[in-house]
Parts: sequence; structure tokens; C-alpha cells
Amino acid sequence: MRSLIAATALLALAVTGCGGSDAKTPAASAPATPVASATPVAASLTVTDPAGKTLTLKKAPERIVCLTGICDDILVELGLTPAGTTTPELLTRPDYLGSAGAKVPVVPGGFGGEDVTAIAKARPDLVIGLAGVHEGLAPAVEKFAPLWNVKVKSYEDSIGYLRGLAALTGRGEQQAKAENAFRAKLADGDSRAEAAGLKDKRVLAMYGGGSIGVNTTDDVLGNFLSQYFDYPWPSKGGGFETAQAYSLEEILAKAPQVVFVQSFSFGGSKPVTETYRANPVWKRIPAVATGKVYEVRPELWASGRGTRAFGIILTEAIAKAGG
Repeated sequence: MRSLIAATALLALAVTGCGGSDAKTPAASAPATPVASATPVAASLTVTDPAGKTLTLKKAPERIVCLTGICDDILVELGLTPAGTTTPELLTRPDYLGSAGAKVPVVPGGFGGEDVTAIAKARPDLVIGLAGVHEGLAPAVEKFAPLWNVKVKSYEDSIGYLRGLAALTGRGEQQAKAENAFRAKLADGDSRAEAAGLKDKRVLAMYGGGSIGVNTTDDVLGNFLSQYFDYPWPSKGGGFETAQAYSLEEILAKAPQVVFVQSFSFGGSKPVTETYRANPVWKRIPAVATGKVYEVRPELWASGRGTRAFGIILTEAIAKAGG
């Protein structure tokens, strides 16, 4: 059992977008538009990922174990099924694998401390983890399979990893279809946000478990939302405990009109909206006062981080903010 501090730190890492961003400016300044159709990537056993890491495999992977949600997301986009997962709540969503996702073995163990024996039992050709979390598993995992730790700073990185895994698995046609659909969804979302006046609507995405935090513009989710809404939530700098730690008073001062909340359960903690329901500062936040606070699914908003997840998040965010 992790201590509350350790759990909060790992939660912050997870919600900052599969590794977060060291940059002090948003990773992408404007939504991508489908100015040209994506083409299928060529099959290759050597790829260079968006973080600049080169991965070479001896054969095309057929059994891939996912220790982070973007892996599950990419495999579903490519028409593949993980050999093992740590995010079954994501896989079993109807917009992922649905009931078929329940058949995928779940790897036990805490985030960053998964059971290596269980991973090995899945007989993987490749294991995909999260940079900054799963390096400690490398000595054990790499005795039986390569470990590829991904780091997503923007949705363009998500596309880059989609392309990389498509090359390794020879699924270029599926990659091009998924990429084109995603870019079309981004363009459509941009047009809808503009038409509805949402780019001037102040929005906040926050999360809570043992404490609350804000998805700042330095993490992938906050950066993504900032392209469609007024999103004035910069990183405070420092470590996980300070970068995203906004107080209720600071949130009130910025007066968000719409709030999206990802509630995590640590030791039976209540949803954020329930925890702060009677708090006088919370009740004065415009979004709270007007009933525009929405509990959203953390397995999607905090764990997906692939093209499918971002597309679903965008659709949900625009619908709720414009409703």
C-alpha cells in the first residue's frame, strides 16, 4: 500500500499526460486541421518515437502487454487486442472493446510496481509502459521482452506513437484510417467551439483523490483543452506536489464557468463534488453555482491519452460546455 503522498504523486504523473511536459509553453498552439490525408506507414522493425528513442525488435510483436492507457488506446485503434492490461476500465468501455475487453488478463500490482511474473505469464513480444514510472521494471521485464516506455506531451505525440506501433505491427492501413478520423474530429471540434463561442468560455479540468489538483497548460490534457476553451491554468512549477496544486480560493479567483472533475478513489475517498459540496468557497465558484460541474470518467480523461481518447474527450467537453 502506497502512502497518501506517494499515491498523490503518482496520480499527478498519470493525469499530466503519460509523463507530463517539462516545457513551459503549450506543446501545440492550435488544433490540427486535415490539410492533407495521412498515409499508411511502412512496416518496420525499427522506429524512432516522439521522444527520440529508437526501438528495434527482432520480429513484429503479436502479443503486447499494456502498462499504460495510451497503449490500450493505440492497439484498439489498430484493430488489435492487448495480451494484458492495467486499465481494464478503459478497455471495457463500449467505445473501446466493450464486453470483449473483459477477456483481456489484468496485470496486478500498483502503478509502477506491476507484478512482473504476471507480465511474463502473458508471453509478451513487447511491453509498453510510461516514462518516469516504469523504468524500475526494466531489469526484470527485459529478461523476457523489450520494454518501451512512452512519454506524451501533446496529442501530436499520441499520433506519433500510433504511427510507431503501426509500423512495428504492420498495421499502416488502420493507422491512416484512425489518424484521418482523429484529425477530422479535431477540425470539427474547432469549428463547433468557434461557432458556439466556447473559446471565450472559461473551463477547468481538475482531479482529486487524497488532494485536489488542476490539469495545467503544461500537461497534455490541459494543453489540449486550452485549444478549444479559455483555459487560464498555468503550471506553478516545482514538483508534483506544487505544480498543479491550486487552492479553492485560487480557483474561485479565476472564476471558471465549466469544471470537469476526475475523481479517484484513495482509501474510499468521496468524489470531489461530494467532498466539497458544503464548502462555502466551492459553492461560490461560478460553475458550481450554475450547475456546470461535471464528474468525468478518470479511466478516459486521465488514462487514455491516445487518439481515440482525445476524440471522445473533445466531443464530451464541447457538448457539456455548450449545453
